Amino acid sequence: QVQLVESGGGLVQAGGSLRLSCAASGRTFSNYAMGWFRQAPGKEREFVAAISWSGFVTYYADSVKGRFTISRANAVNTMYLQMDSLKPEDTVVYYCAADRYFGTTLHDLPTLYEYWGQGTQVTVSS
Repeated sequence: QVQLVESGGGLVQAGGSLRLSCAASGRTFSNYAMGWFRQAPGKEREFVAAISWSGFVTYYADSVKGRFTISRANAVNTMYLQMDSLKPEDTVVYYCAADRYFGTTLHDLPTLYEYWGQGTQVTVSS
């Protein structure tokens, strides 16, 4: 089992920044590729970004490319999502997820991720 806990969500004005964190415990963190997803009420969970187990490979959804940066610190079992130039349409709940996968073609389907956090709300005011 891997336990994931997100933090860092909140309220920010359009154009502002937030940094989300995802703290992992349980199994060896570096055995997992990690991802960020988001979900609005009544909609399907949407891929945001993913990072390989080593941190050397990243993958972004087109909607956030150039604005969001995913990173990880395996020494402290934590993944991050730096979100800059936030827009009102970024207002949703953000989830982190773990995928026991060592390849470089990172996954963007939620069904391929085994473990999930509880989510953190991000609200961007216009």
